[in-house]
Amino acid sequence: MVKASLRTKSVGTKVSDAEYAALEARARAENLTLSEWVRAQLLEPSAGEPVGEVVLGEVLALRALFLNLRPLPDHAVPSEGEVRAEIARVDATKMQRARERLAAQKKASEAAR
Repeated sequence: MVKASLRTKSVGTKVSDAEYAALEARARAENLTLSEWVRAQLLEPSAGEPVGEVVLGEVLALRALFLNLRPLPDHAVPSEGEVRAEIARVDATKMQRARERLAAQKKASEAAR
């Protein structure tokens, strides 16, 4: 008989009382302990939900906004219209950029093997 691998490492985060209660409720709704539910969420994202892709897309969009809209010493703070236009621009490309980054990372990982 093959012995199951032991779980010897932990991952943690701080949450508020309300957040903890919400997490417990989600776990109970699926008849799981909180630990089981959190482990499943971390290791097995919902089918059809490109969680990493969405998060990466948002991070890349925020980075682009920060870099393109920060006030420079010789420039005024961007207007609301400029900010909205830049948000629209980065939103239009964020998911494609995320997919490209993930594909490049996968290719690099495979090449390293």
